[in-house]
Amino acid sequence: MNVELRIDPSLPEVTVTVRAPARTEEVEALLARLTAESGVLLGFRDGAAVPLPPESILRFYGEEKEVRAQTADGVYTMRQRLYELEERLAGRRFVRISHSEIVNLGQVTALDLGLTGTIRMTLRGGAVTYVSRRYVKKIKEVLGL
Repeated sequence: MNVELRIDPSLPEVTVTVRAPARTEEVEALLARLTAESGVLLGFRDGAAVPLPPESILRFYGEEKEVRAQTADGVYTMRQRLYELEERLAGRRFVRISHSEIVNLGQVTALDLGLTGTIRMTLRGGAVTYVSRRYVKKIKEVLGL
């Protein structure tokens, strides 16, 4: 592996570009380390890896044996499992609302508590999801209800 550093005072922030002849395990491990340190998550769509700042993510959910991240820009496939994302995002405004879903509380625009035994959450952009009965008590504690 060849490492190169270029100092450019005109840049507003540090930018890392990884150039490789192929997507190998070594490249994947390097990308995982870089994104873990920066706090940015990598989502995949149409064969491309896209950095996803956690604050831009509406929710993570399981679908077709994969984990997806939904943002205002679309849906991305994640390489981590939900429990790994839950651990990594602990202390931020992310909370598990069901066995297969984690929601960014910073993206919640409305709560409907009128439904018996569950909570309906409306997210930015109009996406709607439901808190499963098993997690209602936990969500109410987190939200101070």
